[in-house]
Order: sequence, then C-alpha cells, then structure tokens
Amino acid sequence: MGIVSVEQADHLYWLGRYSERVYTTLRYYFQRFDEMIDETIDSYEKYCTSVDIPNIYTSKEDFLRRYPFDEGNPDSIVSNLNRAYDNAIVLRETIGSEALSYIQMAVYDMHRAAASEAPLIELQQVMDHLLAFWGIADDQIDSEEIRNMIKAGKRIERIDMYARLGMEQKELLKEVHRMIPRVKRSRIPYDEGKLEEIKSLVEEEKMDNYRIVAAAETILLPFGCA
Repeated sequence: MGIVSVEQADHLYWLGRYSERVYTTLRYYFQRFDEMIDETIDSYEKYCTSVDIPNIYTSKEDFLRRYPFDEGNPDSIVSNLNRAYDNAIVLRETIGSEALSYIQMAVYDMHRAAASEAPLIELQQVMDHLLAFWGIADDQIDSEEIRNMIKAGKRIERIDMYARLGMEQKELLKEVHRMIPRVKRSRIPYDEGKLEEIKSLVEEEKMDNYRIVAAAETILLPFGCA
C-alpha cells in the first residue's frame, strides 16, 4: 500500500461507500416522496426487500419519517451518514480538514432536516454537501492513490445500489466502465475475475440484478492481502 496503511485504505474505501450510499438513497427518497404519499399500495415494503434491510416500519408515513432520520436504526440514511463521518474523522490528516468539513456539514443538515416539518430542503443540502465533498477531494487531495481508494468504494457502492434499485441497463453500463479503471488504479487488492464477471453481467440482454449485486460485493479481496 506504500504510504497508505491497510487501516487507512479500509477507512478510505468505506468513506467512499457510505457517502455514496447516503447520496443514492436520498436521490431515491426525493424521487419517491410525493409518490409514496399518494399511492394506495405501500411500495416501501418492496424497497426494503430490494436493498436487503428489515421492514420495521408500520406504514408509509412511518417509513418516510424514520428511514431517513432514525439514528437507532442501523439501516437508516442518517446511520449511514454517521458511518461516513466516523471514517472521515479518523482520516482528517489524510483527506484534509476542508474535505472533512463537507461531511460535517452534511451531518448538520441531516439533523436540521430531522427537526423540520418539511425536510426536503435540508435533505437537498445534504446531497449538495456530499457532492461538494467529492469535488473538494478531487481538487485538494494530492495523492491519486487516496482519491482512487475513495472513488473505488463510491463506484462499487453505486453499482450495488443501482442493481438493487433496478436502474436502467445504460446507467449500470456507464458506472461499470467508470468503476473498473478506478479499482485497478486504487492499489486495493481485488479479484480480476470478478471485474470481468460484473462487466459481462451488465452487458447481458436480460440483466440478473441479484448476480450483479453478488459480484459487486465480492470484487475486493480482504485488506492486507496481496
């Protein structure tokens, strides 16, 4: 790993994954918020199944409130944002205070949203600050290796979430083509065969999203393995 320790690499990778998980789930939440309010069939149950989280919600109203903001729920959006922050805080010297500050601001925005009767404005600010974090990471982190480790996590998570949410094939193809070179340049140990497998899976005429998720989850080898 050169000057990047195995522990740092693990934190960088998971910073990328958790920040992307928050961003993608918030995008879905925005897209479905009004639909869920008006729908007669509770689609949140299908969503819980697709992203492999337990359905602990009693109604769509309960889901719309607790899924973003329940810090006691390990599968909530805020819990994933807190994990992104936990990884970022131990990387302060690695990613820089400015990059860390955008994750902190996203956390503050999430807390404001939880206290709001109309939280979509604050949730949009969470997304904006995550975008700013990725932008400042590109601009301020000199080490290409460090940037690639964050982005390897980000790209793998995006493919995982897109497959679970049934995104269009063209979107998955685009993300796989972005992910493969990023993983190869990251110096994180990976399974070359899994990269080829996931590329083949998204190119199939009828995609098997379950196999895509399984492949995405097994691209990396355990940290510390050569």
